[in-house]
Amino acid sequence: MNFSRRSIDFLFENCLNDSRTWFKEHKEDYEAYVLAPFRELIAQLTDTMLEIDSKFICDPKRISRIYRDARYAKGGSIFRDHIWYTFSRTTDAYESLPGFYFSISTKGFSCGCGYYYASTASMAAIRSLILDKDKAAKKALKAYKDQNVFRLYGEFYKRDHYPDAKDEEKEWLNRREIGVSCESTDFELLFSSDLGKKIAEDFRKIAPIYDMFMKAENNKGL
Repeated sequence: MNFSRRSIDFLFENCLNDSRTWFKEHKEDYEAYVLAPFRELIAQLTDTMLEIDSKFICDPKRISRIYRDARYAKGGSIFRDHIWYTFSRTTDAYESLPGFYFSISTKGFSCGCGYYYASTASMAAIRSLILDKDKAAKKALKAYKDQNVFRLYGEFYKRDHYPDAKDEEKEWLNRREIGVSCESTDFELLFSSDLGKKIAEDFRKIAPIYDMFMKAENNKGL
């Protein structure tokens, strides 16, 4: 089953109503139009993700919750307008490990590779690989340059910390956190049976970036 206009309509209406009662009354729609196609997408991507990293957890039960933790929802909305899934080696979002993600929202979809939280040690290790012209870093920067789907994200430092580096390296070195992402309003693709194939192809293109991140994780503390 593919995502459809009804998937987007549910996310919008559920967030607009922001009511546990409304959600309970329409939970079957959530299961049919949001969760079912999301589970199918994860199944379609699983082989590709395990090729990238055989230790990835590919379990549809780990799709994010559509409602916020009650501890953080006080004074704000209960329900989100989006849900996501992250392919990673860990079930702990706060553990400093990179991963790939896909998210659907009322505005379209997004996907990418990076950290939910990149530790200071992780960022230092990534910068060391780039500055040392490590083979994994060269492949990562080339993979990024050779594609036009994803863009780097992460807050920049207020000043240039690496004035002697090449411009293409500074784009990575001068960020407090790092990753690549794609934000899309291509609903035709989102509702298409080709979505899984396209996301798999795009993830393969940026796999060297993930490989660099993981090499950095292995090098931390050395």
